[in-house]
Amino acid sequence: MYNREAAVRYADEWWNGRNPEFPSFDVDCTNFISQCLLAGGAPMYGYPNRERGWWLQGGTWSFSWSVAHSMRWFLSGSKKGLTARQVKTAAELDLGDVICYDFQGDGRFDHTTIVTDKVGDTPLVNAHTYDAYHRTWDYKDSYAYSPNAKYIFFKINDQFT
Repeated sequence: MYNREAAVRYADEWWNGRNPEFPSFDVDCTNFISQCLLAGGAPMYGYPNRERGWWLQGGTWSFSWSVAHSMRWFLSGSKKGLTARQVKTAAELDLGDVICYDFQGDGRFDHTTIVTDKVGDTPLVNAHTYDAYHRTWDYKDSYAYSPNAKYIFFKINDQFT
């Protein structure tokens, strides 16, 4: 069972630091979200095929563990272990859910965040790369934002298969 509170606790603890138990990347957003999901109990699978599953093991990792675009496609298609369903609006998300960002609107997703709080129906998110704590989910105040930005909202399934 996905422990949303544990995922959020991890996100709040490590939002502005790097856990030495994990690799760290210059572009660290998806690696950080993977750590949060793992802290919430999400099961890894697929080792050693970097193009399959979601995992970190033996000094290497799947692309979905560390690359925003790969995480986006993994979450939309995973049928076992860590699974999610896409919803239409940010307001439908709960704590521990994930948002994938395509800031340029070119079909290549380049950022990933985790919902760590809500103000009314508005999710607040934590992230790495440019470390963020309880930031408004849409990033409209960010230099990375453009009017072409696209978002995909993923509700993490509470039960793992």
